[in-house]
Amino acid sequence: MDNTKIKLSNINTSYAPSNLEAEQVVIGSLLVNNDLIDEVSNIISEEKFYDPIHQKIYSVINNLHNKGMVANPITLKNYFENNNSLNEIGGNEYISKITKLSASSRQTIDYAKIIHDTFIRRELIKVSDELEYNAKDDNQEISSEKIIENTERVLFDLAERGNFTKSILSFNQALDQSIEMAKQAMKSENAIVGVPTGLKDLDEKLGGLHKSDLIIIAGRPSMGKTALATNIAYHASKKLLDDKKNSSIAFFSLEMSSEQLSTRILSEQARVTSNNIRRGKATQDEINKYIEVSRNIYDIPLFIDETPAITISTLSNRARRIKRLHGLDLIVVDYIQLMRTNNLKYDGNRVQEISEITQGLKALAKELSVPVLALSQLSRAVEQRDDKKPQLSDLRESGSIEQDADVVLFVFREEYYLEKKEPKPGSIEHAEWQSKMSEISGLAEILIGKQRHGPTGNIKVEFEGMFTKFKDLTTN
Repeated sequence: MDNTKIKLSNINTSYAPSNLEAEQVVIGSLLVNNDLIDEVSNIISEEKFYDPIHQKIYSVINNLHNKGMVANPITLKNYFENNNSLNEIGGNEYISKITKLSASSRQTIDYAKIIHDTFIRRELIKVSDELEYNAKDDNQEISSEKIIENTERVLFDLAERGNFTKSILSFNQALDQSIEMAKQAMKSENAIVGVPTGLKDLDEKLGGLHKSDLIIIAGRPSMGKTALATNIAYHASKKLLDDKKNSSIAFFSLEMSSEQLSTRILSEQARVTSNNIRRGKATQDEINKYIEVSRNIYDIPLFIDETPAITISTLSNRARRIKRLHGLDLIVVDYIQLMRTNNLKYDGNRVQEISEITQGLKALAKELSVPVLALSQLSRAVEQRDDKKPQLSDLRESGSIEQDADVVLFVFREEYYLEKKEPKPGSIEHAEWQSKMSEISGLAEILIGKQRHGPTGNIKVEFEGMFTKFKDLTTN
């Protein structure tokens, strides 16, 4: 093997970046050292070679290797002779030439990365050409928004290809990841590996919100689903800011505007009711506190998308863009039933459509390696029972949601239902009702209905309705 450092020069044209010498070196090295084939195949594939001859040779090398045969100049020559195609690759002379260009293992890997890079550049040119063609299309068969979405999806895919990560891991590699996660949990405050929710008891049960997980927060209207999601999103983004971590939180708010959502967060943190602010009834001290808190949280890395009835494809593309540009630690979706798909085949069948949405959210969580926190409405079946505590069967279009979710959380406030049952004032029943109301006032429960990798159970928390804030019972 020739271990001399080979200086490579880019053989480029204005339309097709390439490096033919790098291609020759990689192929020559593989013919000399078959042990490199598996490692190189994690970086490049047949189509990434620019020269068609190199594509054919690399394909045969892989085929021979996969069959358990040695791939060397002799077996390579024999293969092409048997297929009457030796002359198509330049004959035995060309095989001998590229074999002499073999390099060290480290150099070979570096040159494989050069091949990958020039391939990506060629793909970028294709994307650019396609973008220009579609943008100039007078027929306007596809909208400009769709053109942008498709381009973003392709660009993200190209960006991800540059990571050289394996989708298939050996068991010992998977074990290493498990051990590393355990070490992180030991080092972490409160033994939390995932994204913290800001609620101590909930974090203890969940270990935070974990990468690749789809977490569902479900409840009937007025239970506080959005409030809980907003609390979590704010806490997570504030921690990113405090830790000076270069990442962000994405909040897709299909029901509330960005102004309404930011007002909620500001009200929660300043402890000034948004009602008073909106109606101009806030005191000067409250206004001053409002402004002061806004300055303190001004730079939190929280992105809000307020697109109504957003499709799963659009949401996915925008999440990819945020991750590419800003980093991404958590996605929040409020809420699933307001989302749509581009698929017309469902024709009003919301069960099937919701199934595609939840599968898409789970796939997005895995693809971006971030937790996806999605809100969901519950069916009216809850209202028809004496026991109002929700259960998995109460999820609207529950089959797909329950199946795809890694964690299902229910928000339940008994106070909300008891308020509606106030007996006649002055009666014995009213006194009993008042006593019960005082016991449960300001209390809420977060019910863990499903946790794929941990226990279920109930967590009692405090809920401050006027500030739409959940907090631990022990918190002052």
